[in-house]
Amino acid sequence: MDNMLPALDRLDRRILQVLQDNAEVSNLELAERVGLSPTPCARRVKRLFAEGVITHQVAMVDPRKLGLNLTAHISITMDRHTPDRFEAFEETVLALPEVVDCCVVTGQSADYLMKAVVRDMAHYEQFLLGKLTRIPGVTGVHSSFELRRVVTRTAISVSED
Repeated sequence: MDNMLPALDRLDRRILQVLQDNAEVSNLELAERVGLSPTPCARRVKRLFAEGVITHQVAMVDPRKLGLNLTAHISITMDRHTPDRFEAFEETVLALPEVVDCCVVTGQSADYLMKAVVRDMAHYEQFLLGKLTRIPGVTGVHSSFELRRVVTRTAISVSED
């Protein structure tokens, strides 16, 4: 897709709002909630997927129910700022199941900000020393741990304001 933003009208935005709240909603219920008949509603949803506005539909899992009780926010500094170094780091990170979020950042001393979810501090130590610090180019790792989560959202604003 090119850099053109898809044209979204009020109905498209309402569909996105409803699906972000509950992606399991049936097409019939979705159509009723947004004020469309089922066939045009299904066409709009299909178009939103085709245009890349909707990228995935997933089940949100409570990590604590799986024994994953510790969330670490990690700042990572690299030794060199070269495309090869960053590409190799990113390929490695993609394969680490503990990592749930990772992004390249600017405006601070870190090159990457990462979020990892693990069982406990012992698991984090294994992750840190056995995996993360062994990635070529990683020269600095600073970790902070969640005490309590205040806001967790997957939905983004779809309003036109």
